[in-house]
Order: sequence, then C-alpha cells, then structure tokens
Amino acid sequence: MSPGPVTDAARLALSAATAEGAVMRTEDVVRWLGERRRGNRFRVERIPLDRMDGWCADDVTGDIRHRSGGFFTVEGIRARTGHGPVRVWEQPIICQREVGILGILVKEFDGVLHCLMQAKMEPGNRPLLQLSPTVQATRSNYTRVHRGARVKYIDYFTGSERVRVLADSQQSEHGSWFHRKSNRNTIVETDGDVPRDDDYCWLTLGQIAALLHHDNVINMDSRTVLSCVPLPDAGEEALHPDTEVDRWLEAERVRRQVHVEPLPLSAIDGWRRGTHTIDHESGRYFRVVGVSVQAGNREVTGWSQPLFEPRGLGVTAFLTRRIGGVRHVLAQARAEAGLHDSVELAPTVQCTPENYAHLAPGDRPLFLDQVLAAGRADILYEAVHSEEGGRFLGADSRCLLVEAGDRGPGDEAPSGYRWLTAGQLSRLVRRGHHVNVQARTLLACLNATAAAGR
Repeated sequence: MSPGPVTDAARLALSAATAEGAVMRTEDVVRWLGERRRGNRFRVERIPLDRMDGWCADDVTGDIRHRSGGFFTVEGIRARTGHGPVRVWEQPIICQREVGILGILVKEFDGVLHCLMQAKMEPGNRPLLQLSPTVQATRSNYTRVHRGARVKYIDYFTGSERVRVLADSQQSEHGSWFHRKSNRNTIVETDGDVPRDDDYCWLTLGQIAALLHHDNVINMDSRTVLSCVPLPDAGEEALHPDTEVDRWLEAERVRRQVHVEPLPLSAIDGWRRGTHTIDHESGRYFRVVGVSVQAGNREVTGWSQPLFEPRGLGVTAFLTRRIGGVRHVLAQARAEAGLHDSVELAPTVQCTPENYAHLAPGDRPLFLDQVLAAGRADILYEAVHSEEGGRFLGADSRCLLVEAGDRGPGDEAPSGYRWLTAGQLSRLVRRGHHVNVQARTLLACLNATAAAGR
C-alpha cells in the first residue's frame, strides 16, 4: 500500500525536528542580529509627555491621542470583579481597536519548511532588535497612515499573492494593558521566489526552538504566532477530555466576570500626572512614559509615542507534571479587564511579584512562592523574554516550566485551575481568544523543550 499524502502538520513537525536549516546556521543567528544592529541607526530617548510629536492630551478627558486618529489611544477605565484581594481599581489602558497582522511566511528549502523571520527594532525591547514574524504591523502601519514606506511582504497576507494558509486565527493581546486588542495570527506558505531583504533570514522551526532558549532573541509577536503552529496530534490521553475543559472554561467565564467602564484619563483615582510620566501613587504596577525614537530600518525612521513601563520583572510560569505518563501543565482561568470574554486560560503564575509584596501571604498569587523557590533540578525551561516592545518599555518576563512533583497540586487542582496537555492548549489556541498571550508564549517554549527531548 502506498503512503498517503504528507499532511501540513507532518511537514511542520519535520521543520520542528530539523535543528539546522538550509540557509543559515543556528549558531550564526545571534551574530547576524548583532550585525543588523550595527548596520542600522537606533535611538530611544525619554521625553516629556507634551513633547511627543503628533500626540496630544484631549482638553476635556486628558486621553492621549494621535493627531491622525489612528494607531492607539491611552484612556482610563474602572474595573470591578468579585474575586481577588483587589475588587475595584482604576488604571490607564491602551485602546487600539484595529486588528493588526502577525504573519510568518514559510517556504520549502531542501524539502523542509523554513520561516522568514525579521530582525525588527521595537523601542521598548531590550535589546532593541529581536526576531519578529515576517510581518508585524497594525492596520495603521500597513495602510500607511504614517505616510512611511510600504510594509515589506505584506502582500502575502492581504490576498495579493497566492499562498496556502497553514494557520489563521485572531488572538488577544495583554489583557491587563490593552482594552480588547486582537491581532490576526497567521502562517502562510508560498512556493514562489521570495526576494530576501537584508533584515530577514530563513530558519526552520527547530532553529527557532533552539533560539527560544536564549534570553530576548525571539520577540513576543513571533512567540504568539509559533503557538498557533498546527503540529500533529500526539493522541495522548488527557486527564480531562476536551468537552469537559470547554464546559469548565465557560463556567469560569460566567463566574469570574470583570465589569469595565470608561473613565477620562485625567480622572482615574490613584494615578498622578507629571511632566514625563503618569504614575500610580504607590509606586507599583506601571507608568506611562513618552519616548522619541530613531530607527533606520523601519517604515518611518523617526517618531514619538507613549509606552507603558512596568515596575519590575514579571514571572510567567507553568507548573508541570506527568499524569498517566503524559506531560500536563496547570492552566489558570484568569480574568483580565481588557479581554474580550473577561477570562482566558493563563499560566499557573502570571504576575510581577513586587506588586504583591505588600499583601498578606494569603493574598499573594497561588503557587508564586513555589515557583520562586524552585531549584535548578525542577526547572525544565527558563529564559527571559520581552513582551510587546511596540507598546511596552522594558517589559521583560522570566518564563519558566517548573516540575511540580509531589509538592504541587494533585490531579484535582484548586478551583480555577485545570491540568491540560500541550495538545489541548494547542487546539484551544487555534480557536482564538481562549489562551492568553502569556500562556501562548509558554506553549511555544513547551514545544521548544519537546523538540530538545525534555
């Protein structure tokens, strides 16, 4: 009997298992990124909020807007929930109602799919230049509201070029800092000739998996697209069937609702506006800052904008254990003010520890102390990764996969938590708006550890 046709999932799995590509060696990628940094002019400077060119504060509300009416605004909200130590709060939030494109173009070289990755500068990232998807653009960017250069390779993702779609879904962004922000996450394949720009390189999924073990090399937008890769279903038996997980998540969405109402930015309680920042009076959480940017390889080579700057290093972690011989991770049904459905699946721990240091031990995030106390033998994966560098300044998170062992929860997890397999998370990701951006990062990292045989 002749073998059946090779599926897209099998072809993507082959790419994930290919540790060296046909175009660039993995060991050369970090050096190449350094060369691209030196080959371009980059500068990010803090400036007073009222000196951001093209941005202004509304005379009535204090909301920060761009003169074009595009890009995004910084507004205020009041959020109310029935759960947690803080049940009512007010804060600034980014409102970006347009849906952007995060897209990776793939093409076969020597029979193996390679991804076209971009060395992209984002003003909030450290280092500034990291590997991004082929296209990472807001609608304002690719429709050229800024009157800058055309977004490279955009035609592969807007229907102008013939492609095969391998993955396509809308996903949420950071629910604590964005109000109902979504991006289209897509992977498309071409068999035609692709002119390669100097700031782009072709890498296999296996090479990208290896680079995910480095700090701050693969940017957030790449990680969320990578979490959408439709790898083959391993057919592993999960502790909870998919139908049970669906019912549980829907029940959590009803139980953990967050009610959000808009407020003028100038009127939010607990926040103070200075010349350079909008800060919380406690010194915790984050602040709004203004920056002036120079970037020689962007569609616009100079601009100003506001950024959110968190106070402290974030911790994003899954507790993990084998159940019936199958690796599971402990997912949390987490409510966030900016999500479309209030609740999405999140990591076991997702927080900035400094924001909870003043609270009683019982009010600290569940499992945070266990994650922070984990020894080297229990840490299956660890790296520091940047969050969205186009909107957040120096927003880094310590990303961890921690073996729970006998010290973690048993099969019956606490209320609001469930043990899920990587396959279950992947299926939920492909449905859109089910798995939050932090958990999607960890899913990409979990797949990277599987590629390394851990």
